[in-house]
Amino acid sequence: MPGPVEIVPVSGLRDFLSFCSLPRNLYADAEGFSPSLDAERWTLYAHRLNPHYKRVEEQKWLARRNGATVGRIAAQIYRDIQPVGASRAQFGALDCIEDVDVLAGLTGAAEGWLAARGAHVAHGPFSPSVNSECGLLVEGFAATPMVFMPWHPPYLARLLEGQGYEKARDLVSYRYDVSDRDRTAEAPLQARARERESLTFRSLRMKDLDAEVALMTDLFNDAWSGNWGFAPIGRDEFKSMADSLKFIVTEDWGFVVELAGEPVAFGIVIPNLHEITRDLKGRLMPAGLFRLVSRLRARNFTSGRLALFGMRKALHRSARGGLILLTLIEELRLRSRRLNIDQVEFGWVLEDNAGMRKPIEMSGARVDKVHRIYEKKLNAA
Repeated sequence: MPGPVEIVPVSGLRDFLSFCSLPRNLYADAEGFSPSLDAERWTLYAHRLNPHYKRVEEQKWLARRNGATVGRIAAQIYRDIQPVGASRAQFGALDCIEDVDVLAGLTGAAEGWLAARGAHVAHGPFSPSVNSECGLLVEGFAATPMVFMPWHPPYLARLLEGQGYEKARDLVSYRYDVSDRDRTAEAPLQARARERESLTFRSLRMKDLDAEVALMTDLFNDAWSGNWGFAPIGRDEFKSMADSLKFIVTEDWGFVVELAGEPVAFGIVIPNLHEITRDLKGRLMPAGLFRLVSRLRARNFTSGRLALFGMRKALHRSARGGLILLTLIEELRLRSRRLNIDQVEFGWVLEDNAGMRKPIEMSGARVDKVHRIYEKKLNAA
């Protein structure tokens, strides 16, 4: 596309809607891409709807050429939180056409904004945080699209690296295909752990969601507190996610692990919404909403993602912790019978988190996607 690139701050409702819908307009025909619902993107990126934005100063931009929107980016700085090992200055929501000038204009705007606020290093993409959608897809472009996992075209990493961005960490996601054996096999580890360790699994208590949110917020923050990039999630953020997910996650899709009656871990598998929304092309009106509601009631999902998981930090790198991880995989196998799903994605796991990766790989799961967190040194102004 000829013509100069114009980078404009997002201002007003029209710009915001354009920002949210841009990926489905850019990547509509790409293999492996499935558009998220526009309404779901609004709840993710709107300051009034996502409590995450209480914790950061943030700005969004659009790239335009000849009147067409051809890219987007966001930048943020945490006010009172220091992510573990990572910068408080971050970028995210990076998408654009295959054009060096567009990418350079977007990253230049974000870098200048961050540098003007004293930032020396930027990390990303975090869209908008480490507790939501993270990383730039660098492997698995044609893999099954999965709920709340970002998709990017192969050229985007190349363009970003051309602007001086380097790898900080890789985030690895695994695919587990449920077999006929899984549907009939016993759970010997659980039986042994129940007898020797008083280890039990209970389903989510959807009727007492506030108490469950408080418990899972505590478990999640304790479990992930030592991980690179960690920023604690607030109870209001977890509650916001829970209020959205309660319409699609039933009790069978989540569980709490108790050791001698004490909650020590939890897991939530989110049904893969892309299965029932792909043909809606991001839009709910005029007929999309009726289709979505009827499909949600039918609950004919064949895949899901273990998107939320946490285990007490004291159990990490211990025999009991390893046992819990292995019995968790058994529990997912058992639940696949009730949920009738054929595929589970474990994602994501930090590349250097051997304590998590090894049990997952022992289960027979294979690497399906890799997302990369990048970093770049800035000249603070």
